[in-house]
Amino acid sequence: MNTRAWIVFLDESGVSLLPQIRRTYASRGRTPLLRHRLNWKRASMARALGYHSTDPERGARLCFHLKPGSYDTTALIEVLEQMKAFHRGEQVVLVRDGLFARWSRAMRAWVAEQDWLTLERLPAYSLTPARPSTQHTHRTYKRSVRGECVRSV
Repeated sequence: MNTRAWIVFLDESGVSLLPQIRRTYASRGRTPLLRHRLNWKRASMARALGYHSTDPERGARLCFHLKPGSYDTTALIEVLEQMKAFHRGEQVVLVRDGLFARWSRAMRAWVAEQDWLTLERLPAYSLTPARPSTQHTHRTYKRSVRGECVRSV
């Protein structure tokens, strides 16, 4: 099958809104006091990393979606609708892992109505560091912005 489409890897995970503190500094003999409300609020982040299958000159596309709480089928359908606008109706082959929300009947019914989207499932053994995945991008992103989510969400 010769398809001119974006190959998109989609993944999501939870993000804690608590500040991550590795070490603190204080004058000798004075214990630093760190105050925080510790309300354990969580957010979820979905990210999609896309490559065009026939035109590498177009470069990669990386998109993020943040929401309070966790993702379910309805929320993932909203993400995919935004992805359609982001890719301006071009063909997209969505490579996914085995999360239940992406296997649900509602998701399969919604995807069957979309002419721009094709779903492909990764086999379980293919989620290794040698394979392109957004999990490695997400891990790097989380390490680089540690406390930024607390201030911006």
